[in-house]
Amino acid sequence: MIKYVEGDILKTKADAIVHGIAPNDDFKQGLALSLRENWPSLYKDFRHFCKTQSPKEGEVWSWKGPGGPVVFNLMTQDAPKTKNDHPGKASMTHLHHAFKNLKKELATHEVKSIAITKIATGVGGLDWDEVKPELEASLKELDIPVYVYETYHKDIQAQE
Repeated sequence: MIKYVEGDILKTKADAIVHGIAPNDDFKQGLALSLRENWPSLYKDFRHFCKTQSPKEGEVWSWKGPGGPVVFNLMTQDAPKTKNDHPGKASMTHLHHAFKNLKKELATHEVKSIAITKIATGVGGLDWDEVKPELEASLKELDIPVYVYETYHKDIQAQE
């Protein structure tokens, strides 16, 4: 079941948050920055993961810290070309592969609901009118609620 909501995804009651990043992302923009500020160990663990695993576009890395939701980090954007560069833009190909990998990853976690942003449309640069049908086609078959945070309202809990 997909439900579109308005509010602050950081206030979600869902078991997991799903967002888009790049391999070797610096978590300095958008939702990634907010997640880094709320759970500093998420970023530290991601840096370690990147150094040891060399993730690629289209992959998913999950993280669970104490007292927080599972965070599914979908590699929707191109990796920075050098360590001094910003992450590149997202692509529909990366998003499609990331959604396939997310479904596999969800099967390994006991997640009863997920909250997801208008993924890859902010810093990633994709058009929501393109992303939304891909999201719906990819996630409609899940047996858990999917809360899509379509409109952001800071510090407001959505009616999930």
